[in-house]
Amino acid sequence: MSKILNEENMTKLAEAKEEMVEAAEKAAKAAKKTVETAGKKVKDAAQKTEELKSEAKNAVSRAAARKPLKETVYLQYAGKEIDKDIILKRVKEVWTKQMKRKVGEIHTLTLYLKPEENRAYFVVNGNITGSVPMYEQTSAN
Repeated sequence: MSKILNEENMTKLAEAKEEMVEAAEKAAKAAKKTVETAGKKVKDAAQKTEELKSEAKNAVSRAAARKPLKETVYLQYAGKEIDKDIILKRVKEVWTKQMKRKVGEIHTLTLYLKPEENRAYFVVNGNITGSVPMYEQTSAN
């Protein structure tokens, strides 16, 4: 009888071993498929990254190739002429010397030109106001 039990146990063990081998093979195939899928996704992501890097380089190159617009504005009134750069220089002088501020603190600047008053009124950062002469005062001799 012990011989029969042994043979039965051996048969069951062999069947269990076969089931375990099959399960292991299925798991290995699933793992291989997962690794292949992950590898493909990594490869696709790397390719997309290279494409984006290339697009970014091209965008930077295009932006660098554009030259900034050089503006020249003159106001002519009553036989006098003034360049916007001179007015901006005067505003910055008032800002730094009289108002004791730094030019870097100017984020927005709005100018209102009133040639009949010889004044350029300004608003800095939406709330700080002042004015500067547009034309140099000449002394009449």
